[in-house]
Amino acid sequence: MRAARITAAGEPLEVAEVADPVPRAGEVRVRVRSAGVCHSDLHLWEGGYDMGGGKLLKVTDRGVRFPVTPGHEVAGTVDAVGEGVDAVGVGDEVLVYPWAGCGACPACEAGAENVCDAPRSMGIFQDGGYAEMMIVPGQGYLARLDGVGMDEATSLACSGLTAYTAVKRAGAGGARNIVIIGAGGLGLMGVQIAKATTGANIVCVDLDDEKLKTASGMGAAHVVNSGADGAAQRVIEACGGAGAEGVIDFVNAPPTAALALDVVRKRGTVVMVGLFGGSFQLPLVSVPLRAITIQGAYTGTYSDMVELIGLARRGAIRPVVSKRYPLDGANDALSDLKARKIVGRAVINP
Repeated sequence: MRAARITAAGEPLEVAEVADPVPRAGEVRVRVRSAGVCHSDLHLWEGGYDMGGGKLLKVTDRGVRFPVTPGHEVAGTVDAVGEGVDAVGVGDEVLVYPWAGCGACPACEAGAENVCDAPRSMGIFQDGGYAEMMIVPGQGYLARLDGVGMDEATSLACSGLTAYTAVKRAGAGGARNIVIIGAGGLGLMGVQIAKATTGANIVCVDLDDEKLKTASGMGAAHVVNSGADGAAQRVIEACGGAGAEGVIDFVNAPPTAALALDVVRKRGTVVMVGLFGGSFQLPLVSVPLRAITIQGAYTGTYSDMVELIGLARRGAIRPVVSKRYPLDGANDALSDLKARKIVGRAVINP
């Protein structure tokens, strides 16, 4: 089969013939029909995360080993099964839950493999979906699509799943106002999910007016360009004058983190999601005096993904797929994503 592999940080992906993977007992081989192009793939390709102050958290320090085939948002058909697999069969259309854990840490025991202490995530720590086929280490990591389109389904395994988790946290307690910072693939999904699952007034913030226009069409009651003068005050006013109970930062860069803390109201929650990176100074006394909560969100659980597929099946959310690339175009896909040329999601169709 053919696969697009990262051989070294920062180097072009190498598209080459590799041996067809053979499923062992308990494993499933999926023929990839669609693989989402995610910002996490960019970080894997570039080799790390910006920690601020000139520091880089290398992906190899987290346990990644090159060469590796990226792609953790994968939809396809079951192609072959190993001994003992009986929940899926050849030909089934499935979405891969890529966030495999160790199975033994407290998170895994609680069903939250996405925050495992020793993750084995597909497309990061083991080969993923930028290939014609991939191995899934267990049938419990597959969910039937049952009518949801494969290109549209891919984002439900990561960006949609992350947005779903973030909206749950930001909307906890019946938030009246939810501010969504970033109108990229994650943010647009967050707008739709917040619209479908909460009764909140939704305010979306971004630097790009075209993306903000898309956010308005997907359910944002108010949009604010963060590059405009007085952007924070405009957001607060859109929330009724006191700020938002829930703020989700899908960018998580120093300017957006500062904006999030400016617009969250007393007793509110800031959910940091994006991996843009960097650092910023926080007036520590403001946290207890305002009784605000600052927390992170990283993907979600398998059961969350199944719930999300249900929302898509009912038409409550509509993942946006704006560009499609062949496997040979994997480098172009990542370059276009880095250059902010993609609205919503791009997919690779091997």
